[in-house]
Amino acid sequence: MFDNKNRTNINELGEFGLIDYLTKAVEISMPSTIKGIGDDAAVLDFSNKKTLISTDLLLEGIHFDLRYVPLKHLGYKAVQVNLSDIYAMNGKASQITFSIGLSSKFPLEAVEEIYEGALIACKKYNVDLVGGDTSASKQGLVISVTSIGFADADKVVYRSGAKEGDLLCVSGDLGGAYVGLQLLEREKQIFLENPNIQPDLEGKDYIVERQLKPESRKDVVELFETYGIQPHSMIDISDGLASEIIHICKASRVGCKLYEEKIPIDPMTYETAREFGLDPTVCALNGGEDYELLFTVPQEQYDRVKNQLDISIIGYITEENEGCEMISKSGHVHSIKAQGWNAFGSDNVSSSEG
Repeated sequence: MFDNKNRTNINELGEFGLIDYLTKAVEISMPSTIKGIGDDAAVLDFSNKKTLISTDLLLEGIHFDLRYVPLKHLGYKAVQVNLSDIYAMNGKASQITFSIGLSSKFPLEAVEEIYEGALIACKKYNVDLVGGDTSASKQGLVISVTSIGFADADKVVYRSGAKEGDLLCVSGDLGGAYVGLQLLEREKQIFLENPNIQPDLEGKDYIVERQLKPESRKDVVELFETYGIQPHSMIDISDGLASEIIHICKASRVGCKLYEEKIPIDPMTYETAREFGLDPTVCALNGGEDYELLFTVPQEQYDRVKNQLDISIIGYITEENEGCEMISKSGHVHSIKAQGWNAFGSDNVSSSEG
């Protein structure tokens, strides 16, 4: 965090001075970026590709809690969750805009940390920062990111393309971000009750990082290209596996069978969920913020998918009238219900985004 003893008031720079200061380290690397920061609008050229655009808004107290979210991590995460939407369309992310609204309690050093995290994400994922805005805010910290990408017309994947008989697949493992959030919330409460007690996160690095520093799955999209895998439908898991399965099935007018025993859950996620008295499967189904990719592929692509270590086949697509069902480990059949993140819920204090 920034040092309160050596803080620079943003008013000393003014809006344009702040923009100049924050963007002096921005470098352009993508061939599709013709003009970046410095004019009234960025200029991009994707030739004959289809352009993909997505926007996310993050609000202090709704999507993140600054009592345990480092500012650099926040900037990094704000970019990652937005890039994830481009990869969920089977696209390649190429540019972002990054806008921020902040109150007078934030000095220049704090804003620097946020932008530093954002630029680290841009560099790691080879994405250009080409614009944005800064503004005063009376409601705390606000971050808005727009991501831009591209794909060949015949490679773009929508939620609506799932077909009966498709294999239902997911990348990575699920539930870790939600369990990590529970851990951070617990340690926050302990600290508030006794500030002399230091947070106890030892041995929990993986699930804490899943919450504070998620990674969008550019590598999975690259894997598709390498192995000739063409999903019929796809979505990223921001609101929990159950919600995303229902989104695909509703958009595609199909049903599905999900097998509980096939849902990938990391051992640390499983054990920590049990420590909190939580069902690990419920954490995976309804927790959200994993930013893995949920997708369907035709059965003839089974051989291309089955040996990918970071992809799990968790079920299959059925006729619409069969509904969305999960077969439990004990063999019981349950209807899948969306109980994940509600952006307009009255008790939203977590760090989920839709």
